[in-house]
Amino acid sequence: MARVLIVGCGCRGRSLTAALLADGHAVRGTTRAETGLAEIEAVGAEGVVADPDRLGTILVQLAGVTLICWLMGSATGADDLHGPRLETLLERLVDTPVRGIVYEAAGSVEPALLATGAAAVRAAAERWRLPAEVVETDPSDHAEWLDAMRAAVERLL
Repeated sequence: MARVLIVGCGCRGRSLTAALLADGHAVRGTTRAETGLAEIEAVGAEGVVADPDRLGTILVQLAGVTLICWLMGSATGADDLHGPRLETLLERLVDTPVRGIVYEAAGSVEPALLATGAAAVRAAAERWRLPAEVVETDPSDHAEWLDAMRAAVERLL
């Protein structure tokens, strides 16, 4: 069993949470606002308020976490979330107990931004030997997306 931190635990994140819980993993899911906590906790995860635009709020959630799922493929205001914020997070993961990251490289965010994020994750995997998976499955096919995300998590664990 591993603890997975899902950054961006909206509808798709809660669906992934339910699948990971069924697989025997513990899940901590983030929301930017306290109003989202009840929905995360309703699927059985630990809900926390943390904003990926403020990395300090994410970094304090890493205690006991083995793997991060960065589900920002449809996040609003996403430019920095696939560039500087993501790059800084990846650099800081080196000094944490986190042993892998799954990056969602598909969604409603501009494809060039998603490609930038995917490249950053791949570069971090190479540079710091950080196990990583980039999932490019279109989330509009939810069942296929969920299978791809679940498989990526299992490969890293």
